[in-house]
Amino acid sequence: MTSPQPAETRTQKRSAQTATLAEIAREAGVSAPTVSKVLNGRADVAPSTRARVEDLLRAHGYRRRRAESSRSPLIDLVFHELESAWAMEVIRGVENVARDTGLSVVLSESAGRLTPGRTWADQVAARRPHGVILVLSGLDESQRALLTSRSIPFVVMDPAGDPGADVPSIGATNWQGGLAATRHLVDLGHTRIGAISGPTRMMCSRARVDGYRAALETAGLPVDPDLIVTGDFHHEAGYRQGLELLRRPDRPTAVFAGNDLQALGLYEAARELGLRIPEDLSVVGFDDLPVARWVGPPLTTVRQPLMEMAEAAARLVLDLGRDDGSPSATRVELATSLEVRSSTAAPRSPRTV
Repeated sequence: MTSPQPAETRTQKRSAQTATLAEIAREAGVSAPTVSKVLNGRADVAPSTRARVEDLLRAHGYRRRRAESSRSPLIDLVFHELESAWAMEVIRGVENVARDTGLSVVLSESAGRLTPGRTWADQVAARRPHGVILVLSGLDESQRALLTSRSIPFVVMDPAGDPGADVPSIGATNWQGGLAATRHLVDLGHTRIGAISGPTRMMCSRARVDGYRAALETAGLPVDPDLIVTGDFHHEAGYRQGLELLRRPDRPTAVFAGNDLQALGLYEAARELGLRIPEDLSVVGFDDLPVARWVGPPLTTVRQPLMEMAEAAARLVLDLGRDDGSPSATRVELATSLEVRSSTAAPRSPRTV
């Protein structure tokens, strides 16, 4: 049994903390209650004042103690865009974990930006959720510092760029998926294979195209830069860039569409040009959204385990929140797999130039 601390020791500890907060208030040129408001995530502090106090809190190494009772029963889920079946799979995964742990999910969108705005970070700090999951997004240094000072853990799912060695993240084997998709087309006998990538600023998109290139090079086939076009992971880009590829006099006989939505846009482009899938054109997607099984013909695609990735991100952020220390960053990649359906077949005859 531990004996109680002497009253003098307890007083010294309280005085040391009070002196630290008072010193921060003096250095910032504000009152102690203002520092307290910043620490507690209150919104009624001017942004410039908040930034000044936050800088001093970091400089003094002040860190809020973790306290389960002070947290709201929430998980913040942040998308850079929230408008597709892809997002719904992620939401379902996070909801599965949140429901089992008695938490609710707060959704927000950063309107296409790869980092949310400063106002968002202030709102999260005020909500004090159990954790934050950012999808195809990230945080700038000030946002990371703000969440860290509040002991609010965060995890990046499918990071757009390199999240850094100290940022926990959940991803998928995108390079392996691009390799498998293209190798499947090569094994069917296709030698002229196009690709519609996603945004070049996104790491997952670059990795899929790198896998595509590796499959062609391994098979001894040339990588024709004219057959690689850039999309944005939306249906319209698949249609628009698909028309560009398929109107070429030396059009490809197969296309790796980069994701399922672009594959569906490519389907539309092929129909408009009178091309049949898979007789005239083989198509491979990426994601394996539910709609991939029901389009005509059913889409061959690389299954990205979106729901499982989201569940893993939610479990990880909750585990980080339960740890009173400073856990090392975790990078987890879930395996992709090729789902072969009816949108791919051998080319009907050798291409003539």
